[in-house]
Amino acid sequence: MPRLFFLLAGVLSLAAPLQSLSQQAPPPASGARILLLPKSVVAAETATLAVLDVNGRLTPGVTVNLSNGDHVVTNATGRALFVAPSKPGVIYATIGSQSTRVYTAVLTTAEVNAPALQVYTAPEFASLADRFELAGSGFCGEADANTVRVAGKPALVLASSRAAVVVLPPTDVEPGPAKIEASCGTRSAPTFSMTFLDLSLNADSSPLAPGEHRTLTVDVRGTLAKVPLEARNLSPRVAELSGGNPAKTSSSGGAENAARFELIGRERGNFLISVRLLPTPIPLPR
Repeated sequence: MPRLFFLLAGVLSLAAPLQSLSQQAPPPASGARILLLPKSVVAAETATLAVLDVNGRLTPGVTVNLSNGDHVVTNATGRALFVAPSKPGVIYATIGSQSTRVYTAVLTTAEVNAPALQVYTAPEFASLADRFELAGSGFCGEADANTVRVAGKPALVLASSRAAVVVLPPTDVEPGPAKIEASCGTRSAPTFSMTFLDLSLNADSSPLAPGEHRTLTVDVRGTLAKVPLEARNLSPRVAELSGGNPAKTSSSGGAENAARFELIGRERGNFLISVRLLPTPIPLPR
């Protein structure tokens, strides 16, 4: 699952990496929190969505409602197939009775009618601990029918359509540039490269006091370039982030590549902050 970095109750921790369903008990459907849809689907064609719990584990048995009136339930892998509406436009989905909407664009067949598998855009940078998305044409709507490799190692396709795939990197890839291979059946896209980053949070983990200023440092390994980061405050009663919530900044670049976020205490207690790499999609040669 996406292994996002958190300061949980004032203690730095890392959510558990992906394990096969045979190695762990599946999370309960009541814990479902994150809905993944490919950003684009193709009208009247099959696509795959995924549901994760708060710890980023694929979650079976979750009902997902689509704005066109359809309902699907995630299977044992925490994913579900659905058929996009026959007319182009925009639809959204929600987890059960939750109010958070996740949107996807419905494209016409003509918009993604390339004869071969092609990747049109990919992130310039991706976190080794989080999912990334490839947009293009010729992918498989059923997630497991796609094969994506990062530095020669198999990645997990979480959600997919003919126009896009959402991918979780392998756990044993080193920071830095890596070649990406993508295929669906006999169709293969030209190989290209992405840069994968290791992000680590450094901060005093003791409880925060009212009025106290504390700096959170995010160390970036894998590039000397500046990269965009976002911090989200999940404990606003205890603390506030300087610059708003979420707060955005760029790393410094260079050999000591790092970004800093300022935290200000509101009341004494433990804080909860998540930090993620912002998407940096770039077009690929066609």
